[in-house]
Amino acid sequence: MWGVCPVTMQKKEKSGGITILDFGSQYTQLIARRIRELEVYSEILPWNASPDIILSGEPKGLILSGGPRSTIGPDAPRLDRSLIEGKISVLGICYGMQLIAHTHGGEVKKGRLGEYGRTKVVFKDGNGEKILRGVPASIDVWMSHWDEVSRLPDGASAFGASESGALAAYSMDGGRITALQFHPEVDTTEYGREMLSNFLFDICGCEPNWKLGDWVKRSLDSVASAVGETDRVICGISGGVDSTVAAVLVSKVTGDRLDCIFVDHGFMRKNEPEQVVEAYKKLNLRIRHVDASEKFLSAVKGLTDPEEKRKTIGELFVRVFEEEARKCGGAKWLLQGTIYPDVIESGFTGGDVIKSHHNLQLPDDMKIELLEPVRELFKDEVRRIGTLLDIPEEMLKRHPFPGPGLAVRCLGDLKRERLDILREADAIFIEEIKSAGLYDDIWQAFCVLLPVRSVGVAGDVRTYGETAVLRAVASRDAMTAESVRLPWEVIDKTAKRICQEVPQVGRVAMDVTGKPPATIEWE
Repeated sequence: MWGVCPVTMQKKEKSGGITILDFGSQYTQLIARRIRELEVYSEILPWNASPDIILSGEPKGLILSGGPRSTIGPDAPRLDRSLIEGKISVLGICYGMQLIAHTHGGEVKKGRLGEYGRTKVVFKDGNGEKILRGVPASIDVWMSHWDEVSRLPDGASAFGASESGALAAYSMDGGRITALQFHPEVDTTEYGREMLSNFLFDICGCEPNWKLGDWVKRSLDSVASAVGETDRVICGISGGVDSTVAAVLVSKVTGDRLDCIFVDHGFMRKNEPEQVVEAYKKLNLRIRHVDASEKFLSAVKGLTDPEEKRKTIGELFVRVFEEEARKCGGAKWLLQGTIYPDVIESGFTGGDVIKSHHNLQLPDDMKIELLEPVRELFKDEVRRIGTLLDIPEEMLKRHPFPGPGLAVRCLGDLKRERLDILREADAIFIEEIKSAGLYDDIWQAFCVLLPVRSVGVAGDVRTYGETAVLRAVASRDAMTAESVRLPWEVIDKTAKRICQEVPQVGRVAMDVTGKPPATIEWE
């Protein structure tokens, strides 16, 4: 597991859970979530991680994810054969199924039509496959592939086919290796949860021991071991769920050796700095409010590339914290609320960089060590930990807010005037959502200000105003998301109020894109 550690010295413990090898599927993170829902620890590693690293946590099983590539391509991701020739149980999904066949001498070819979306699969009667315990002989599943296994490896046994006749499931080595062409992790697949459960408990022999209550105790022990009885810690807090939970957790060990530093970088929402400071005082945490807005605005002046913005803000955060650490009796540790989706999207598990999270783009010459106790958790798990720590519900239900704040919602050049426009528009949107009683049902809602102007008319006079975009999404863990279908009355009233009360805005649009293909934030 990810534990308490400097970012360059991550300590991995023996998990007894499941390791997922990521071949680039959009559903890889969903596999990890489904396994944790079954109370088994899971972690994601890149497909090309060395066998030593993959096996160092002594996982009970390996899952090979799907992926966008073709196994018959010359530069296709491959697998070290030793990983699936040992004693560990293996489940191949989609590309993983084809890769197992290819690796063992079977044949994969491009299908005539491919299969996408809901597809019916029929399983072979009386096959005795453990993964099918409690699963009917015919179910609807989610397919997303073009290639297909046309010839099985020697010793493999087919036990499922789709309506088109394409191979949908096979096993090898007495059921130790199981391969499915469809995606059991997707809700659309009937009995997908049951199949994953059967793999975990009947095939791998996992124990349902991923209990968040136990996690809290282990984490407190790790923090105590790292910081000892004298080290001082400073925590970069934002008012968000992740940093709040991290701060309250560590304070159980450090007491008044923890100083929470709220850095106002000038990219906060309307009235947010005052609200954050007041909320932390109620948690009995020592808090210092540092107004560094001019420093940050100066640093990002002229920057329009989102990665440059994030990295510049991230480095400056560290420099401000280093300066504040010296004022706090020489703090040795910087506590951050980094969570697992941050790590995944920043490419730290070996996948593509989706977007660099500012708390993971840290300078090499950083003069302070790092504590990241919730780094292994998904967002909903962090919220559950917060409940165990008796953090007020209104803080835990707060919508996620990116570390760089409005800097990644105000597209283009960052100027104070445009940030103020965005602040006002965003406040109106959130006010209307709360007024409609919808806030707690939405994962994240916010405004974006585009570097685009459009012609309008107000009072018979031509205008050329800014463009604001409304976005509201539903999610469980930020790894996937769907656009929320807000009532038209809410959208209409919000748009009218923004244009009336924020005269610099001449047009309001609505973003209805899911994740994937988009990310939740625009930058």
